[in-house]
Amino acid sequence: MGFRMRSTLDCKRFVARFGTAPQPDEGTSAHLWQLLMGLQIPVVAFFAIRCLPKSPRSSFLVLGLQAAAGIAALAPVYLLHW
Repeated sequence: MGFRMRSTLDCKRFVARFGTAPQPDEGTSAHLWQLLMGLQIPVVAFFAIRCLPKSPRSSFLVLGLQAAAGIAALAPVYLLHW
């Protein structure tokens, strides 16, 4: 969940610094966001494969929090049309 929270903070920092107008180049912030979101997929998949059979109830709670954090990180991209 740390990657997703970092991605969300990067989006907020970018908006505070440059505003919501489209930029000619994506820049480092966008590439860092893409890497953090992409690297999260194997980590979550490993967690799901490893922990779901052992304790499904708490695992679904963690996966739900991961999904909520992912949506929070994707929301600025969708809502601001980046």
